[in-house]
Amino acid sequence: MSKEATANVAITPEMRIGDALSKYPQTLKVFLSHGLMCVGCAVARFENIRQGAEAHGIDLEALMKDLNKVAEATDKAES
Repeated sequence: MSKEATANVAITPEMRIGDALSKYPQTLKVFLSHGLMCVGCAVARFENIRQGAEAHGIDLEALMKDLNKVAEATDKAES
């Protein structure tokens, strides 16, 4: 995902998995549905989303799209 593509999104590939989950707990289902099952492990506090996706062979673009759908819906609901 290019820097231009991430300019207007709430969650970026460089965001730590744990930070994304802390800010948007609803993303848990997205991570799990894409096969990123280690969201509860200690590494999730330090590993970013890109690293997790690469380590597990997950389509980063699809994951980011789904994560940001949830984040956008959450942000709209809170405003």
